[in-house]
Amino acid sequence: MADVPATIAVEVCYARTDRQFLLPLNVATGTTIQQAIEHSGIVGLAPEIDISVWRVGIYGKLKTLDTVLRQHDRVEIYRPLIADPKDSRRRRADKSAKGA
Repeated sequence: MADVPATIAVEVCYARTDRQFLLPLNVATGTTIQQAIEHSGIVGLAPEIDISVWRVGIYGKLKTLDTVLRQHDRVEIYRPLIADPKDSRRRRADKSAKGA
């Protein structure tokens, strides 16, 4: 059996309208998403983040906070939507139809 590394390299990222954060970390094998976010210090840089409510994922796939990370995972923190995507599409379609 291959040796399990003591640490793994991961990234924690978050984007807001005025700034993007991409924080590389080395964490212990077995670290969860929540532990990586806490270890990264990103909440100090972007205090609006509330991981108790906001969604998180790895490479665009939603995950839970207790998901164990693997080497080279990119933890993504997703902001809440400010507009319903269905309503936005409907408004664009209505506007397009009126302009035709």
